[in-house]
Amino acid sequence: MTFEGRRKGIIAALSSAAFLGVVPIFGKLAISFGFSPLVVVAIRTSIAALLMLLLIAAQMRPFFYIYPVGLAGCLLAGVINGLGSIFYYSGLSRIDAGVGHLLYSFYPLFVAFWLLLDRQSITRLTIFRLILMVPAVFLLILPGKNAVDMPGALMMLSSAVLYALHMLINQRILFEAPAPTVTLYTLLAMAVTVTIGLMVSGQPLPAVALPWWPVLAMALITFFSRLSLFIGIKHLGGLQTAMLGIAELFVTLILAQVWLGEHMATGQWIGAGLLAISLLLVGFDKITPQKRSTTGWLAWLNSPKISPTDFPWSSQP
Repeated sequence: MTFEGRRKGIIAALSSAAFLGVVPIFGKLAISFGFSPLVVVAIRTSIAALLMLLLIAAQMRPFFYIYPVGLAGCLLAGVINGLGSIFYYSGLSRIDAGVGHLLYSFYPLFVAFWLLLDRQSITRLTIFRLILMVPAVFLLILPGKNAVDMPGALMMLSSAVLYALHMLINQRILFEAPAPTVTLYTLLAMAVTVTIGLMVSGQPLPAVALPWWPVLAMALITFFSRLSLFIGIKHLGGLQTAMLGIAELFVTLILAQVWLGEHMATGQWIGAGLLAISLLLVGFDKITPQKRSTTGWLAWLNSPKISPTDFPWSSQP
């Protein structure tokens, strides 16, 4: 991996984290204004997918192309992350945004789990950083006076499991397909999934008189965060991007304290501190070059052996 590629990946991953850190704040506001969780996720994902579609149609038409297995992988990742989004916003309606997003921020632990199942290696320092997260989850779900709603907490953790899986599926595809292409088809599949979920649930559409600005802001943020996320994965890989993504929890925590007036117990702050240490150690972790793996249960997502010049994106800067 070149220094420029690593730098670009780190900037993209941190940008995605900053964007994503704001999303739960707007989501909590929208729910408090009267939007149901499924309506929130359906509207913000559909608008983000539409924006990506219009961008590529207007300026990047060659990026519509994707090989069949890559398209299948993007659609699968979109369905998985769409289900994860439903879990996330359903959980957000039950617990505070700060604690909820802290629980969701354990997704790097699940990325490592899926990597091991896919027969890929991780460094010892990465393992140590992941171990730091284990006691943090117990500190965040405090028993007694400050206990967190368990169904809401489980929904957040379920969302983290699915988010981690979709990252690794997309990582395989990003070896050949560019980030805008992967973003487009993943977002489209997400939008269809959450829209079907909304229709099945039978939840009513929001009234026009409700404040719509939080949902519209979420859509714009989602558009930028997804694009930068996949740029980060392309250059750093799924696990390191996920580890840098922990930075989003600091954005959420600060805004939840200042904007939403939320408060955490001392033990919960200690758990947040353990996650912070894990993030800071990224500077000492070795980022191994990303390689195509011919083994593992995700090997079916590998692209056919086609020359890069056969792809229409190769003419793009």
